[in-house]
Formats: sequence, structure tokens, C-alpha cells
Amino acid sequence: MKIERFEDLIAWKKARELTKEIYEVTGQGLFSKDFGMRDQIRRASVSIMSNLVEGFERGSAKEFHQFLVIAKASCAEVRSQLYVAFDAGYVSEANFSVLEKKAAEVSRIIGGLQTSVAKQRS
Repeated sequence: MKIERFEDLIAWKKARELTKEIYEVTGQGLFSKDFGMRDQIRRASVSIMSNLVEGFERGSAKEFHQFLVIAKASCAEVRSQLYVAFDAGYVSEANFSVLEKKAAEVSRIIGGLQTSVAKQRS
């Protein structure tokens, strides 16, 4: 099945859910007052979605793969920043666990997509 719209990418859908939850948690309590940290983790989560879309819309497997690499790296950035937020007391252990697992899931999905796109390039 050929995907014709970025909105149909499972990776993009999952990244969108993660971004929504990042915005929710960063809009509360102490997290909302740490503007630098709040804005950085928000930008990183939006970057996941944006790079998936930009690569997909470029139309070439080579460029899509390149943007998937960047999107996956943004997932790692979100996960790292979640550790900082947890250590700073901005998110509870329960929230941290849920968000970190979702970010790791998005990363795995992107990794699978990378493998698939790499095979198309060969």
C-alpha cells in the first residue's frame, strides 16, 4: 500500500500525539515557568513531526531518509529533555514514564520507516 498523504504516516500520527502531550505537560506547574526548558522540549517534539512531513513531501527516498534521521534524533532530544524535566521535579514519575515510552515508540516506528525507505533506495 502506497501512502500518499503525510497524515497517513503512523509515525506522524504518533508524533502528533506525543507533541500534544508535551504541550499539555509543559503548560502546567513549574514546567510552564521555565521558559527555556519548556520551549526547547516543545520545539524538539514539533521537529519530529515537521521533519517527517518535510522529508515525505520532498518526494525522493534519499531525502526522506535524511529527514527521518533528523526526526529520530529529535525523538532522542525529547527523551533526554524529559530526564531533565523529571530530575528538576517538573514531571511526576508516572508522567515521565508515559512520555518517555511514547517518545521511544515514535523513535522505533521512525527506525522501521528508515529501514523500509533504505530498502527502496537500494
